[in-house]
Amino acid sequence: MSTYKAETYGEQVADVYDGWYGVYDEAMIDLLAELAHGGRALELGIGTGRVALPLAARGVEVHGIDASPAMVARMRAKPGGAQVPVRVGDFADVQAEGDFDLVFIVFNTFFALLTQDAQVRCFRNVAARLKPGGTFALEAFVPDLTRFDHSGTTNKATRVTEDRVELDVSQHDAATQHVVSNKVVLTDGQVRLYPIQIRYAWPAELDLMAQLAALRLRERWSGWRREPFDAQSGKHISIYERAG
Repeated sequence: MSTYKAETYGEQVADVYDGWYGVYDEAMIDLLAELAHGGRALELGIGTGRVALPLAARGVEVHGIDASPAMVARMRAKPGGAQVPVRVGDFADVQAEGDFDLVFIVFNTFFALLTQDAQVRCFRNVAARLKPGGTFALEAFVPDLTRFDHSGTTNKATRVTEDRVELDVSQHDAATQHVVSNKVVLTDGQVRLYPIQIRYAWPAELDLMAQLAALRLRERWSGWRREPFDAQSGKHISIYERAG
């Protein structure tokens, strides 16, 4: 029986997360600040504040939701982190106080919701929190099924040095669009596992979820600098707004 929960990934990686992903794209902060219009923003999966803190430094009132207390504690220890209001829980259902000019979720974190039902609930939760004229910004990869072999698995070395080996090991269930993965880090005398599970969705499926929540797609780009999105794009930045 799986013991994987909404907080599992964050609790396992909190101590190494900023070392892996601490660098952010300044263009992302520029665009999010523009979408917030100087108002209130809510980040789903706020984590260690990698995005929230530089956005707050631009004068945006940032709030957050995250399932992992360990990740939030890392943010609290950073300058300005203690001033960001955060609710701990599953962002499909947990609600923040008040309404927002911008709700956003980046770095594929939306796919941490492991069922289509949870993903639809998240869209509805977002729609309920948006002010009139507010927007929902979502960054996610475009699924690439070629990364899995004919049996639905991936076993790949991502780093090999004289004292460290890192492996990505995954199993893919195409019927449910569910991927169970482990990042395996081998060092002299130690093995660490960083488990993650996702349920990916295609852009068209996300657009349908938005429609069910009375949201509509306003823009879609392949990057934070508004690069055009096309069939070759590996990721998308989708901007949704209230329909009607």
